[in-house]
Amino acid sequence: MKTALIAIKSNDEIKVLSDVGLFILIFALFILLGIRPSFASPYDIKVTQDDFKDERVYSPYAGRDYPDSVLFGDTHFHTNLSFDAGLVGTRLTMDEGYRFARGEKVISNTGQPVQLIRPLDFLVITDHAEFIGLAPMIHRSDPDLLADPWGRWVHERFNAGPEGRMEAFTDIIKWGTVKMQNPMGSNNAAKSIWRDFVEKADTYNEPGRFTAMTGFEWTSTPKGDNLHRVVIFADGFEKTSQTLPYSLFDSQDPQDLWAYLASYEEQTGGRAVAIPHNGNLSNGLMFNPKNFRGQTINRDYAERRIRWEPLYEMTQIKGDEEAHPLVSTEDEFADFENWDVSNIAGSAPKEDWMLRYEYARSALLVGLELGKKTGVNPFKFGMIGASDTHTALSTTREENYFGKYQKTEPSPYRHNNEVIPADDPALRIMTSQEQAAGLMAVWARENTRSEIFDAMSRKEVYATTGTRIRVRVFAGWDFNSEEVVRPDFIAEGYRRGVPMGGDLMGGQKGQAPTFMVRALRDPDGANLDRIQIIKGWLDRKGKTHERIYDIAVSDDRKIGKDGRARQAVGSTVDIATATYTNTIGDALLMAHWKDPDFDPKEHAFYYVRVLEIPTPRWTTYDAAFFGLDRPKNVPATVQDRAYTSPIWYSPN
Repeated sequence: MKTALIAIKSNDEIKVLSDVGLFILIFALFILLGIRPSFASPYDIKVTQDDFKDERVYSPYAGRDYPDSVLFGDTHFHTNLSFDAGLVGTRLTMDEGYRFARGEKVISNTGQPVQLIRPLDFLVITDHAEFIGLAPMIHRSDPDLLADPWGRWVHERFNAGPEGRMEAFTDIIKWGTVKMQNPMGSNNAAKSIWRDFVEKADTYNEPGRFTAMTGFEWTSTPKGDNLHRVVIFADGFEKTSQTLPYSLFDSQDPQDLWAYLASYEEQTGGRAVAIPHNGNLSNGLMFNPKNFRGQTINRDYAERRIRWEPLYEMTQIKGDEEAHPLVSTEDEFADFENWDVSNIAGSAPKEDWMLRYEYARSALLVGLELGKKTGVNPFKFGMIGASDTHTALSTTREENYFGKYQKTEPSPYRHNNEVIPADDPALRIMTSQEQAAGLMAVWARENTRSEIFDAMSRKEVYATTGTRIRVRVFAGWDFNSEEVVRPDFIAEGYRRGVPMGGDLMGGQKGQAPTFMVRALRDPDGANLDRIQIIKGWLDRKGKTHERIYDIAVSDDRKIGKDGRARQAVGSTVDIATATYTNTIGDALLMAHWKDPDFDPKEHAFYYVRVLEIPTPRWTTYDAAFFGLDRPKNVPATVQDRAYTSPIWYSPN
């Protein structure tokens, strides 16, 4: 037997050596003949129309070089590495977060099995820069933490019972809001955690199947007002390991964050952006005409802001921020999941004047005003959604919502937890008011880091409030009504127009922009109610205006001469059982629309809003599942929706 085994091994070795020799011989012949074999992966090979410009080819898809795939992902996501997650019960790590996003079933922080209906296409984990990794260090009694006096004190207090834990957590918050310095100095442990953090993303990144990207959250909260930004890198470990997250201990001024991003790109050759979120909790600061230092916005500020902040996260768990009914008074759909009573700390009440500088639509209008004054529009942003989950579980559907924190995962008791506590009861936000949201959709050629980041940079992205509606829009000067139903709708849209996020230029007297829009329901969700175009413009006297046009409605309802369909779609929701049917609405809506009120001398923007038919809100699902009374501070149903990035028109 031994002899036979040795003989088999010997023969295998001879075969391997023969194969290697043959390979070397063939390779040498290639070199002698001047042929250089390519070992590039499919993702290194870019075939475009230029490769066929001198030929007539049969396949209409060979060399297609426009984005033809929609990808859905979450770009604001916390794990146990964030101090305000890991120290209040989140035990799930980056590994569980990535696995869950890829479609695997995991066990939640409260011991419940949970899984997505379909995997996400990409995920950006963005744990807080401040005290990143502190919670796991406390839980494992990390030697580096215990070697630091403040770290040792925090560790002791967290292990001294509930009162000590609260004392330690209060001190952590105090360091960030009052003392404005890092109590642990340079913190070598944080450097090690960051290297592990960015290396983990490379481990889970699978080009073409699932994209794992890295970033962090910069947590600026002056006087309790929200100025947070999420930073996203386009790059892998080789470049992102050369930096460290920028935190409020470095600065609370967004302009200093932009300088950090510029330095990162200059030093590494990489790419990065910052994405503001929750302007609704900024008490008028997020889109104010004055900067953080109280100075009126000038051209330099405007150029840098739109360079580093091309997108706005305008829908997430802490409320929807498209529009507010006190500002957009003619919009019956503006009163949707608004958080509008205080700042993020619950320390100061909301005043009506603040609302204009907090919501996406009114901020876009303010941007037109500032663009006229400075020559550059600082608020020319694309629109995205994200979750801001602190559970490491990106659950954005109403029937599968696992809350923002561990304590707000599904249970019969979660509705009455305070998400934003406040001394004044009128300023408190309860768990029941959380929104099951949201997602970012990107139009890309393939599922890779560079393609997704490219789409973000050119703003060819859109927001949803949690479902996966598909929507495309193109604007041009000569689209006709038949083209929106043609199979080459997308190719013609790119050839003769601009997509969401684009700029339409140079209208002439007698012309008006034409739009082609298609929307398809989430295949696992509700039918569509309507497609709307939201227009904002700056008139010749410098005054801003907004108007809503219904351009496609379901169920053969009629659009009036005023551009509106006043008849509601109805509802099939059974509140007691938290069910609905798709016997109303349409699965697909399409529209060709020409602006009837166009003035070629006026700057304007247009974006598309797509509404689903009513479905049970997540609190209604809870009431049915746990046998509870439904909370009275929120509606029983929602109309989930999508918002595209705008298309801007400029006279020159």
